Amino acid sequence: MQANDVRVLKSAAIPTSAVGVVAVLVAFLTAGGKGAFGAAMGALLVEIFFSVSVVVVSYAARVSPQMMAIAAMVSYLVKVLAIMAVLSAFRDTTAWNTQAFAWSVVVCTLVWTGFEVRAFMKTKMLYVDPEAGVPGKGDA
Repeated sequence: MQANDVRVLKSAAIPTSAVGVVAVLVAFLTAGGKGAFGAAMGALLVEIFFSVSVVVVSYAARVSPQMMAIAAMVSYLVKVLAIMAVLSAFRDTTAWNTQAFAWSVVVCTLVWTGFEVRAFMKTKMLYVDPEAGVPGKGDA
């Protein structure tokens, strides 16, 4: 991974982890041990899925810059399908409080997305080639 990608990953993962800890504490106070476990599972799900997406897109950008957008879309699709599978598999679970799990997923997703956008804005990475010429025009 490039330094910018690591910076983006850390910029999103650290605040999300902190919010995940707060979610676990709030869930413990409101719903007990099962609530805390549900909130922890939700935060962990978000951390894993979003981290994998950043790593996949980073790897694709290193292999071929043209593949970066495709990798982002495919990783998003796989992430949505995997989350649907996880939610379907644990639909009737009694191991954790499902409301705490759901709120943890929503809040951690919003925090991750917000801090990831903030990190990308601060890195000021070029997304166009400033030295590229206009297609069809010569050096004249």
